[in-house]
Amino acid sequence: MNPQRIVVVGAGHVGLYAALRLSKKLNRRRAEVVVIDPQPHMTYQPFLPEAAAGNISPRHSVVPLRRELRKCRIVSGEVTKIEHARKTVTIQPIDGPSTEMEYDHIIVAPGSVSRTLPIPGLREQGIGFKTIGEAIYLRNHIMDRLDVAAVTPDPAVRKASLTFVFVGGGFAGIEALAEMEDLVRDALQYYPDLDQKEVRFVLVEATNRILPEVGAKMGAYAARELSKRGIDLRLDVRLESCVDGEIVLSDGDRFQAETLVWTAGVKPSPMLERTDLPRGPRGHVTCLPTLQVVDGDKVLDGAWSAGDCAQVPDLTNPGAWCSPSAQHAVRQAKVLADNIRTVVLGGLPKEYRHKYVGSVAGLGLYKGVAHVYGIKVKGLPAWFMHRTYHMSRIPSFNRKVRVVADWTLAFVLQRETVALGQLHTPREEFTHVTPPVKLPEEREKVVAGAR
Repeated sequence: MNPQRIVVVGAGHVGLYAALRLSKKLNRRRAEVVVIDPQPHMTYQPFLPEAAAGNISPRHSVVPLRRELRKCRIVSGEVTKIEHARKTVTIQPIDGPSTEMEYDHIIVAPGSVSRTLPIPGLREQGIGFKTIGEAIYLRNHIMDRLDVAAVTPDPAVRKASLTFVFVGGGFAGIEALAEMEDLVRDALQYYPDLDQKEVRFVLVEATNRILPEVGAKMGAYAARELSKRGIDLRLDVRLESCVDGEIVLSDGDRFQAETLVWTAGVKPSPMLERTDLPRGPRGHVTCLPTLQVVDGDKVLDGAWSAGDCAQVPDLTNPGAWCSPSAQHAVRQAKVLADNIRTVVLGGLPKEYRHKYVGSVAGLGLYKGVAHVYGIKVKGLPAWFMHRTYHMSRIPSFNRKVRVVADWTLAFVLQRETVALGQLHTPREEFTHVTPPVKLPEEREKVVAGAR
């Protein structure tokens, strides 16, 4: 009997956990698990703010696929097309021509991307916060702005360099903002020419509240705490333009800023547009509670989805959909893997049901808010809950130990505030010192022209 091929598109929370569970639950005589992703690692996104702030090493916030998924086949490439009618997936490897791969089951879990708007200047000025690369770039950029402000004789440049704008008041935006404010506050002790009063952090949020996931009371507490730290909260305000660093807000204010971080929501991966899978009004793959892809009343044999890119009914809240959170994604991955195993062995899949237990959010070092099982917690206990929860959720014992080691060292050592900006242009110095060499045909052209 030939083993069935299970293709996993995307190695995020859903892809990694589902592939790991399938590789443990099904032996290789039953199924071959193939994981396709452009990156050789899974990024644990809740740790991006801490990695950007220097609380943990960037490498410890990602999980190497080949190390964690040793029983799976890893394909480093991008899925450019899914034709479920033929049960084939087209893969563009890192190098070389594209190839087609047939499958028996497919898990469509490419995740989400930043949901941007057609705002003038956003494409040129904005910095996202979805990947480890963006997180480290933001850290280096902010530290570079401090260096610029410390030496420039131009007051306008100094003021713009010390102004940091974050758009979006959800988890990603608030945690990134709070950690970066902590980072700058700690770094200023090494900049005697700069004063904390010159630093300006601005949060722009289109609604009238922040952190809606933790409830109105805890969201209000978080807003008060951020305001006490001097952070300028602009609620019910939209970003209208940021051309050449000039920030224009809907409340009429305008000012210069050299840092603009965009964290205003996510949308399903655009890769889904190159598939023949049914999608909902917002671009999500439509699913049953069993996590099987459904087209109207027709269940598509062998097609499964979950996580940020899927529209899954929330059975604990009739009429609603499961939120695009890591809490749902990890649990959906487990049910999805068990359902595929059941179907491969000839059984019937079970429905996913999970009541949202609440949320925790960090507001920087030793500060946080939480609303879990109806209990509201704030300050140091909430921060401890935040760290404990995410440490327990990051895959692999190896990563758990490394993260705890980073945190332990941070208790006794000062935060690292060094920037490694050269990471973003690694060949610039080498190309600057290496003289150009004319090729033989170019030399012949020069000689012929001289004649």
